[in-house]
Amino acid sequence: MSKPSVKYDQASDTLTVCFQPGSKATGIELTDHILLRVNQQQRSCVSIVFFEYSVLAQKTEMGTRSFPIFGLSQISNDLTQMVFEILLNSPVSDFLQLSAYTVSLAETIPIVSIQPIPVEITQLTA
Repeated sequence: MSKPSVKYDQASDTLTVCFQPGSKATGIELTDHILLRVNQQQRSCVSIVFFEYSVLAQKTEMGTRSFPIFGLSQISNDLTQMVFEILLNSPVSDFLQLSAYTVSLAETIPIVSIQPIPVEITQLTA
């Protein structure tokens, strides 16, 4: 697989990471600010779109920000499992880290955080 293209639009503060340019995709809203576009037939990621990227990528006093993934409640169990597989594997795991917040032994909430973008692809286009 070739290197993904990374494009940043400063005006809208949107960062798009494209893995498969021109591919048909289904959009899955992981959070209010992270859209995962997947090719269901190939079970692969077409792109990730980060809205308000500068806020998402901003570190806190305690480290990296994490965001609960609430968008999966709107899709089927099969599609949810496919999304987890995609999030846990490269190339998506190079940009997003999937983990879980355990509220109780009976309730676990999937969460995601943004990985630092490797230096060689930070040559973002405006």
